[in-house]
Amino acid sequence: MSALAGHVLVLNQDYQALSVCSVERAVGLVFLHKAEVVENRTDRALRTARASYPWPSVVRLKRYVRVPYRKVLLTRRNVLRRDHHRCVYCGAADRLTIDHVVPKSRGGADSWENLVAACTPCNNRKGSRTPDEAGLQMRKRPYRPSHVMYMRDFIGTGEEAWKPYLFAA
Repeated sequence: MSALAGHVLVLNQDYQALSVCSVERAVGLVFLHKAEVVENRTDRALRTARASYPWPSVVRLKRYVRVPYRKVLLTRRNVLRRDHHRCVYCGAADRLTIDHVVPKSRGGADSWENLVAACTPCNNRKGSRTPDEAGLQMRKRPYRPSHVMYMRDFIGTGEEAWKPYLFAA
């Protein structure tokens, strides 16, 4: 395990969340004068033989980086992540599969709005029917996640210092 283990939130010049990187990468950006430390951890520091530097938690790029609209890829892992690894019908957390809300046999597409996490018993009970026809109630409707939400959920809520940048009101 590296002595620089941890994650750092990277912001664009306009303070928009771009990505999450390693502490090592963030320190490199700061020392190359490509980024500045916006928030640092007070409980840790980077030490050399002659100096001590703040441990970055949030860094901001000094130049604006134009990023094309980022889509979260539609994969099995990302559908499970979006649904918090819980069945949308009963809430179970084990034996999960991917279910088409509108079955493929009825023209249901492979899309964020039609795929949900479901446990094997609920998926078998539903079969080639819609949830209403099978008597199943969905706990929440499927949706397309945003890039920032995906980033937040991938790392977890992150550090307290990240909240103003990820949960902008």
